[in-house]
Amino acid sequence: MANIISTGFNSGSVDGEFASLEADLRRLADLGVETVELALSSLDLVSGGRVIEERAKRLVALTKSLPLRYTVHGLVNSNFMDPETNAYQLAAAKALVELCNRIGAGIIVQHSGELRGEQIMERAGAVQRERDTLAELAEFSAPHGVRVALENIFTTESGQFRLTPSEVAAQVKAVAHPNLVATLDFGHAYLEANYRKLDYMSELEAMAPVTGHLHLSDNFGRAQGHYVPYFPQEATALGLGNLHLPLGWGDIAWDEIFSRLQFMPGTVMMMEIGARYAAEQPASLQRAKVLMALNAR
Repeated sequence: MANIISTGFNSGSVDGEFASLEADLRRLADLGVETVELALSSLDLVSGGRVIEERAKRLVALTKSLPLRYTVHGLVNSNFMDPETNAYQLAAAKALVELCNRIGAGIIVQHSGELRGEQIMERAGAVQRERDTLAELAEFSAPHGVRVALENIFTTESGQFRLTPSEVAAQVKAVAHPNLVATLDFGHAYLEANYRKLDYMSELEAMAPVTGHLHLSDNFGRAQGHYVPYFPQEATALGLGNLHLPLGWGDIAWDEIFSRLQFMPGTVMMMEIGARYAAEQPASLQRAKVLMALNAR
């Protein structure tokens, strides 16, 4: 059964202006991409939790002018565990859901939260705070025809409080709202499983039943640690960190994964492989289509 319905790449503005986003969207459309995940927070579309109407109209006009389907990535620096910014983050997320509705995007990706090492006193209520906020956002999203897709992240600093992929799945199950699913990011899960000394496939298997959105990019599952590359390509040379490589440049076992796992109906396979790898995107697109066919057997 073909539960994965489409594939494509992510895109956003590189300078805060619509022109750079439009240029990349037209390039992807010419490549034959079906679906694009828009990083809407790369544009000024929301101010203080309110939609900027003039700019929202420009977004709608742009998206409707192209033969593409869309999903949306919410705030990249998003964190429903943080007690200080929680209310502001929720307001911004609701505004982004409104924009999803206007451009026909049925998914908004929300990162799972974290606490800094020194926020020890906030940890006791962090998981429940995230659940409560997700429940409110999912309920808000329902009449807009949008599903919130909670994404697994990975530990980025010493002492940080993060959820593992299987714990992200538990959050989705605990909220138990039809408009909340998981985004399974395979690269993030690889990094976190290796860092925590967890079984990678077991973590993926825990997430798969509640997964309604996929993020693909390759890496080697090696934490970047304190290494700071001079050029981004130096991290690639060492195979360190969340590299967002073309499929096949790392060592994630894609064939095994898509042979074994099944996801929710209507899932989109989104590749977070940006314009830095424009020359390699066509090959990754064909590889993704092969994986979709493999998963449908």
